[in-house]
Amino acid sequence: MIMYLQRGFPDLPLTTSSSCMLKKSLPTMTKLRNPVAGSSFTRELSSSLLSRREFSSGSDLPPHQEIGMPSLSPTMTEGNIARWLKKEGDKVSPGEVLCEVETDKATVEMECMEEGYLARIIKGDGSKEIKVGEVIAITVEEEEDIAKFKDYSPASNAGSAAEKGPSTPTPAKQEVVEEPVSASEPKVSKPSTAPAEDRIFASPLARKIAEEQNILLSSIKGTGPDGRIVKADVEDYLASSKKGVSATTPKAKDMKAPVLDYIDTPPSQIRKVIASRLSLSKQTIPHYYLTVDICVDKLMHLRSQLNSIQEASGGKRVSVNDLVIKAAALALRKVPQCNRSWTDDYIRQYKNVNINVAVQTDYGLFVPVVKDADKKGLSKIAEEVRYLAQKAKENSLKPEDFEGGTFTVSNLGGPFGIKQFCAVINPPQAAILAVGTSEKRVVPGTGSEQFKFASFMSVTLSCDHRVIDGAVGAEWLKAFKGYIENPESMLL
Repeated sequence: MIMYLQRGFPDLPLTTSSSCMLKKSLPTMTKLRNPVAGSSFTRELSSSLLSRREFSSGSDLPPHQEIGMPSLSPTMTEGNIARWLKKEGDKVSPGEVLCEVETDKATVEMECMEEGYLARIIKGDGSKEIKVGEVIAITVEEEEDIAKFKDYSPASNAGSAAEKGPSTPTPAKQEVVEEPVSASEPKVSKPSTAPAEDRIFASPLARKIAEEQNILLSSIKGTGPDGRIVKADVEDYLASSKKGVSATTPKAKDMKAPVLDYIDTPPSQIRKVIASRLSLSKQTIPHYYLTVDICVDKLMHLRSQLNSIQEASGGKRVSVNDLVIKAAALALRKVPQCNRSWTDDYIRQYKNVNINVAVQTDYGLFVPVVKDADKKGLSKIAEEVRYLAQKAKENSLKPEDFEGGTFTVSNLGGPFGIKQFCAVINPPQAAILAVGTSEKRVVPGTGSEQFKFASFMSVTLSCDHRVIDGAVGAEWLKAFKGYIENPESMLL
């Protein structure tokens, strides 16, 4: 008789370094440490499969645990194994990190909370596209049981039907059924190859790609377990076929075709999420844009004075972006209709003013959040922005560094000199502010033939028209402009 104890893991709103915990008893809550604030917080476990304990009866396998790929965010359906910090045969203790999992937003440390031994690693370093719930490792309680799992392979992976083995007759029957089912593709008569393909084992994803590209599976050599054809085999076959075609094309045509030199790089999990969320934003959110030019002479003068005080006291310098964040937060408090988000059933009004700050890194675009920015001083905002930006560049942001943003500021003016641009709204928020660079302009003076120079900065507010009407967006920009052009009011 086989009994199972299932574990869950909380769905985090954005993926970052967190903890994946294993316990002997079935808990209803798990605790995650918050190294940023030095406190801890709890979350209810979801129904995502994490581990499964099996008790052997009439079998040569002793009691063991199957550790599954956890679900670490609402958008996560699969993950990658970055690297294992423990190797097969190592003893593991509560709190020790087993491996690093690359999710759709960052790298997550998976910790063990049960003492035992890592008997077998099913998915090694660099394993890609592992479905949530799919078994990645086996642990045992006794050291002498490790050798019994040398050639162990899980009977099934709950999170991924694509990796099920062909050891039972059920997958073979499924393959026969799946082959002719395609409503969109034209009917092609293949009487001589149909029986052969019924006996070829391939993952559903590999079979789907082969059908879309009109490739016979019998012409592909499988490299998976027991010769099963996997996605990589089909992609390799396609790549080699393209090379063959490009080699014969000049002979077929009596003309010179341009030769392109390029490198194909698979998108990272972070890039996939960015593409998905921004595509969703542009396709489903009715954007409109409001642009205004703001004189920043007084702002620059105030910044110079504040930095003199900061340098004298040993504090951090205040940037223009810090002043923009503070002004945006105060404008949201003054015009709360812009501090909202849309759902199909209701419009949510936020009482907190939490500003996400766009940070570009080598790993992708991150938007850490400065919480309650309307209640914080400029020196505190400057300190938090620098700290979060450094963590983003190190790819070490935590869930609490992303959660709860109600408005986003994206500044391409200061670091890159962009004059003006329109940013894409970060859902589920209803607005984002795009900040351009400042430039000197000639403006009329007090007399009829007098003039003077002044510095102006262009900003563009992107709004969700379902939530923010044009007049409301204009009212917010007016309030924001008032704080920038009269920065002393931000200190009151």
